Amino acid sequence: MRKKITILGSTGSIGQSTLDVIARHPERFDIHALSANTSVDALFAQCMAFRPRHAVMLDEYGAEMLKRKVVEAGLETEVGCGISELEAIASAPEVDTVMAAIVGAAGMRPALAAAKAGKRILLANKETLVMTGRIFMDAVRENNAVLLPIDSEHNAIFQSLPAGYGRDMKGIRSLLLTASGGPFRKRSIEELEHVTPDDACRHPNWVMGRKISVDSATMMNKGLEVIEAHWLFNADADQIRVVVHPESIIHSMVEYIDGSIIAQLGNPDMRTPIAHALGFPERISSGVMPLDLCRTGALHFEEPDFSRFPCLGLAFQALKAGGAAPTVLNAANEIAVQSFLEEKIRFVDISGLIEGTLDELGSNPMNSLEDALKMDGMARAFAERQLS
Repeated sequence: MRKKITILGSTGSIGQSTLDVIARHPERFDIHALSANTSVDALFAQCMAFRPRHAVMLDEYGAEMLKRKVVEAGLETEVGCGISELEAIASAPEVDTVMAAIVGAAGMRPALAAAKAGKRILLANKETLVMTGRIFMDAVRENNAVLLPIDSEHNAIFQSLPAGYGRDMKGIRSLLLTASGGPFRKRSIEELEHVTPDDACRHPNWVMGRKISVDSATMMNKGLEVIEAHWLFNADADQIRVVVHPESIIHSMVEYIDGSIIAQLGNPDMRTPIAHALGFPERISSGVMPLDLCRTGALHFEEPDFSRFPCLGLAFQALKAGGAAPTVLNAANEIAVQSFLEEKIRFVDISGLIEGTLDELGSNPMNSLEDALKMDGMARAFAERQLS
C-alpha cells in the first residue's frame, strides 16, 4: 500500500523538494494533505498537481482565496485554516508520515500533534526541538512515534550511527556538525556592519528561504542545530562540535572513542536526506546527481570564529543554561532576523538583540507546552520593545 503523506509547509524549499522526491515514486506515496502560510497560488498549483484530500492555509483570508480557486477548478480538496487544522492534518488516522517543514514557532504545535498521534515524523522544523525538546521527545517515546531528522546535518549523523543505536552515546566521543560558514565566512567584522539582507540571503551552496538564509549567515542555524542534536541524540553540549566545511560535501560526522570518524557525504541537495527519510530503512532514488569525488578535489575544515559569529556562542550558552533559555533564544532570533530583513536593524545588531533578551528572560524555568508558549510570547514582546 502507498504511504499517505501530510506535508506541513509544502510551498517552502523543503516542501517543494519533498514533493519532487514523491513525484518520482507514485507507486509508493500518496499526498493526503498540504499546507502553506501565505502562498495561495503556489499551494493551489500543488493541489492541481497532487490532488490532496486537504489543504490548509494559516490565515482565514488565504484559505478563502484558495477555496475559491479549488472550487473553480473542480477539485475535491477540502480547504481549512489555522493551527487547529494543521494539527488535524498532522494527526489524521489515515496518515502514515508527516513532513514537518513549517519554518518558525508556528510549526511546533502540529509537529507535537503528529508525535502524540504516533506518526512517522520527518522533522525539518528546528523550533520544535529548540523550544520544546523534552516535551516533544517524551511525546515521541510515549506514543511510539518514529522520528527521522531531515536537516542535512542531523540526517548525516543518523546515517553515521550504528544500526540499532540507542540514545546513550555509548562508544561515541563527539558529534561533528559541519557548517558552510555562509556568505560571510571571510568577511571582517567591520565589513559585516554594512551588509544588506540580499547579501545575507546569497548563500554560496544552498538554495533556502530568506529567514533560514539569514540564520546561516549569522550561524544561528548551526546553533539551533546544536540544540537539536542534544535532544535527538542525547548528547551533552561538550559532546557536540561545530566544524566549518565550506564545500558542504561532508554533511556531518560521528567521532568514536576508538579514533574512527564516520561521515556522510553527498552533493548539497536537500532531496538526499528527504529521500533517505521517506524510504527508510530502504534507499530510494532522490533525483540528486551522484557525487564525483575526483572532480570535488580537496575538502577543507576550520574552527568557527565565535567573534565573527556570536550567535553560535549564544546558542551553546542557551543549551547549557537549559530551562526557558533555548525558547527565548529562538523567539528573540525570529524577531531580530525579521527586523533585519525589514532593514530596521543592522546585521551586526542581531546578536545584541538576542543576547539582551536572553539576559532578561533566559533563566526562567520551563516544564510544559504552556510554559513554552508563554516564554515565546514574552521573549518576542521584550525583543520588540528593545527595537523601539
